[in-house]
Amino acid sequence: MSRSRVPITVRAMPTDLVLVRLLQLVSPALPIGLYSYSQGLEQAVEAGWVQDERTAGLWVSGLMGRSVSRVDSPILIRLYDAWSRDDECLVEDWSLHLRAHRETAELRAEDRQTGQALARVLSGLQLQQAVPWQRHEASSLATLFALAAVAWDIPAQTAVSAYLWGWLENQILSAVKLIPLGQSAGQRLLFDLSGRIPVLTLQTLAFDDDDIGGSSFGQIIASSRHETQYTRLFRS
Repeated sequence: MSRSRVPITVRAMPTDLVLVRLLQLVSPALPIGLYSYSQGLEQAVEAGWVQDERTAGLWVSGLMGRSVSRVDSPILIRLYDAWSRDDECLVEDWSLHLRAHRETAELRAEDRQTGQALARVLSGLQLQQAVPWQRHEASSLATLFALAAVAWDIPAQTAVSAYLWGWLENQILSAVKLIPLGQSAGQRLLFDLSGRIPVLTLQTLAFDDDDIGGSSFGQIIASSRHETQYTRLFRS
């Protein structure tokens, strides 16, 4: 596996067809079961760490800035580069690298299950490279998201922003259900926190391989406890 920054050229906004494909890829209607996962938020609410709009914003913002944008996003760029080269060995290397960053059984299972589910969707859309990943142990959402982005000519920078948006939207929807928050509060959070995505995306593009890494200890504790939480709505 290389240990350097991946050169990515910032490209213009997608064409109409590419935009449509991008919208399909980040749609909540995509049947990959992402709505089943809260990534520890359910336990954080149960424990009283997240109680309202303010604390939900702090929790989600912290995860996005200290974990997702420092692990998922830069690895997504490298997966995009590997798929662009048609280098499946490198794809597998970075997929395994991503899995190594998942610190609980729940988070590893979520990554594998959503990745395999997206592989099934893409296989059904005649994307043959996705077929082996339907049962691949190293499957992850980022792995198959990167494949779709390359296949559909979605620029790498746009793909990272879209990936962060999809993650953020799912966390806000989870918070709306769990706290619960009103729909207006959820939209305020989504509007405010999504404003960070362009900056986080640009930071991702500047990462060297050795810069990749981040952790949120509260999420690790919450995810671990959630595995034995007595009553719950979410799988993780």
